[in-house]
Amino acid sequence: MLQGRPRQRDDLRWQQRRSAAQQLWLVVVDASASTHRHGALAEAKGVLAQVFDDAYRQRARLALLTASGSGPIWQCHGLKASAALQPWLEALGAGGGTPLLAALAEADDWLRQRARRYPQEAQRCLVFTDGRLKSLEGVAPLACPALLLDMEMSPIRLGRARTLAAALGAEYQHLEDLPRA
Repeated sequence: MLQGRPRQRDDLRWQQRRSAAQQLWLVVVDASASTHRHGALAEAKGVLAQVFDDAYRQRARLALLTASGSGPIWQCHGLKASAALQPWLEALGAGGGTPLLAALAEADDWLRQRARRYPQEAQRCLVFTDGRLKSLEGVAPLACPALLLDMEMSPIRLGRARTLAAALGAEYQHLEDLPRA
């Protein structure tokens, strides 16, 4: 070989590339009025910034779904993580009701459709909520591994997020228990 260039055909080696399966992280954020109280949403924004940074470093794709007001709103569908998400995060506010159950049903449906389209993709779902729902009727386990991050910060905690995590088949963790950077 001459400076890494092959001289003859036998110098060439064909190696099939093996790449890790593409990752998709679906982030569902409960941005109802109850999450604004006691600084819960502000705390969650800090964690979300870290999630976006981790997704960027791991070259994961992100899908963002917010649940506030009258219904769930898609922010992005499977885009590569980038600094373009920062303005959305800064503008994220809370208000209105909690259409979290509708958002979770929509997220599950979207994940199932995406899994059929991209079967090699490794999916994960992160749900940020304080769990303040009137009922858990109709909640079913999600189509992929999930983590529910409990944002409930009030002095009197109802603990409904843990029950929701069990119904979703998700791991449970409280924001206060996350390691600080």
